[in-house]
Amino acid sequence: MSQSAAAIPSPRLFDQVRFVLNETSHPGNVGSAARAIKTMGFGQLVLVAPRAGEAVLRDPEAAALASGADDVLANARIVPDLGAALQGVNWAVALSARSREYGPPNAEPRESAAMAVQHAAQGEAVAFVFGSERTGLSNTDVERCNALVHIPANPVYSSLNLSQAVQLIAYEVRMACLARERGEAPPVAAAVAMASLPSGLDAQTPEALATRDDVEGMLSHLERALVDLDFLDPDNPKKLMTRLRRLFAKSHLEREEVNILRGIAKHILERKRRH
Repeated sequence: MSQSAAAIPSPRLFDQVRFVLNETSHPGNVGSAARAIKTMGFGQLVLVAPRAGEAVLRDPEAAALASGADDVLANARIVPDLGAALQGVNWAVALSARSREYGPPNAEPRESAAMAVQHAAQGEAVAFVFGSERTGLSNTDVERCNALVHIPANPVYSSLNLSQAVQLIAYEVRMACLARERGEAPPVAAAVAMASLPSGLDAQTPEALATRDDVEGMLSHLERALVDLDFLDPDNPKKLMTRLRRLFAKSHLEREEVNILRGIAKHILERKRRH
């Protein structure tokens, strides 16, 4: 095998990774992001409610800054909300310029890339979610993800352009793909984080693990049951569901475990209706 061929990771890993831009304001950033991910070998770009609407894919500035990544731009999916963008995704990473009091566990960019490739190697879909240029991601958006990443830029001047952030993360994911293809261990910090994954994860079939959609459905079902039990006050929910999201994000639930939790919620709701 030639040296150049050995440097090309399995296409399956690339096919499992999508980059999600949430409510992007500037068409130029969409084109630049398309170019950024193509240079690293990725092709899945998803746009959540871009300000320019579907016209963003035909915008002259977007096309100019895509600069050879016209195919990625042309094939970008436009969806109405983040839920639709993450449909079918097993593991999602939120990118944020600020820390959050509540939300998913924190990870460094390199850690998150190694963990993403670990999941992709199991046949799972993974996503990196970037917020709008002005406001970033809302707390609700962040809570839909499994990990939160902050790029440790210069604290004196930490302003990263959206496409620059996409480029940095795409590079880290590519390097993690290459490392896996060479049979190298992930970074130490990521290895520690992945030590918390269920025993024998590598031996599990992808079907054994719950998808994000499975977990979202379970959380919605469980929330209704907790409201029926008067354990959760819908008018004053505090942070109960946020904390449960964080708990389950760290648990890497299997599909059977999700089914058990949904079964419990179902029986709570049925028993409450009977009485």
